[in-house]
Amino acid sequence: MTRTERIEADLAVIGGGIVGLATARAVRARWPQLRLVLLEKEDQLARHQTGHNSGVVHAGLYYRPGSLKARLCMQGGRMLRAFCRAHDLPYQACGKVVTATREADLPRLEALHQRAVQNGVPDVRRIDGGELRRLEPHAAGLAAIHSPHTAITDFTAVSRALAHDLDADGVRILTGAPVRAVDRDAAGLRLDTPRGEVRTARLVGCAGLHADRFARLAGVDPGVRIVPFRGEYVMLRPDAAARVRGLIYPVPDPDLPFLGVHVTRTVHGEVEAGPNAVLAFAREGYRWRDVNGFDLAHTLAYPGFWRLAARYGGTGAYEVARSLNRRAFVRSLQRLMPDLRADEVRTGGAGVRAQAVDGHGRLVDDFHVVRTADALHVLNAPSPAATASLAIGEHLAGQLAPLLS
Repeated sequence: MTRTERIEADLAVIGGGIVGLATARAVRARWPQLRLVLLEKEDQLARHQTGHNSGVVHAGLYYRPGSLKARLCMQGGRMLRAFCRAHDLPYQACGKVVTATREADLPRLEALHQRAVQNGVPDVRRIDGGELRRLEPHAAGLAAIHSPHTAITDFTAVSRALAHDLDADGVRILTGAPVRAVDRDAAGLRLDTPRGEVRTARLVGCAGLHADRFARLAGVDPGVRIVPFRGEYVMLRPDAAARVRGLIYPVPDPDLPFLGVHVTRTVHGEVEAGPNAVLAFAREGYRWRDVNGFDLAHTLAYPGFWRLAARYGGTGAYEVARSLNRRAFVRSLQRLMPDLRADEVRTGGAGVRAQAVDGHGRLVDDFHVVRTADALHVLNAPSPAATASLAIGEHLAGQLAPLLS
């Protein structure tokens, strides 16, 4: 495509992460006659939240019964397993334990178990400390929840397979194509990109870390702002990694959408531990030194951020201290694995979570989608969005039906 070429489309999907790709897949399956284009600002797909994902396929333990997260995680997990099998992609049902390491954790563990049962998580059960140690001999806990079907995969590989299928089905995928402007006229929407102009009747915004900005670019007040939280990981050295059989999680804080630092195997044979949750100084800020003045000013100018900070200031300070002090990070892991030593970990990678925050300083908990007369905008799709991606795509296709009829 040259700079002056113009693409005519019936629908444009903005964002080449796993949610955007899954949405394009669902739309193509439902309306095979549509001219469909997917635009990704980076030079390759799945660069950000998808590409920095830990690879855990969640079983649906945590999410409020009846919520989109609960329903789409369950459905999406089944679809993802089938997709991986059909495409010969790595998928290991290694199982997961959520451990209560203190007496104070036990009521929350029981509440989590009841929530998992309500959500229909298959074969989930409460176990005592003895059975926990039979499953994970080096894990600590007075009691635990065992979810045997929690799995791991490679979401970047899944994204490549989705893109391959879309290309074979005639979907136009353009990388290096950030949308710089959205204009409307009688013929529909005009999207300006460095690779040319795209004319489309409808669009779906799956812009992840930039979801709120793209919505505003398209003339929509999203009602929320993305506040980026970086999650940092350490990798266990081989001797320590050999002591981990599956996934070991703590009982999460019910007031926060983060799951606490945990220990997870990967399909590549490694074991990583984390993440923490610290404010990122750039929307794509994977290191402390990654600072984007515009992004940071955008966060600090938002009243909702300061209300959030006032509510969780102590938690935020602890997360920063743990980020800057390796021994503090390891001490938090030792609650799960008491025999883990500081010299048994090394620096790992990091991801940035696109967390929507409303004007009252509340962390948006569920997936959040806004529909207008000519567009859908996905404004909050953090974990378990990768697990749920194929089901999210089908859900969005259903939401598009009134716009495409």
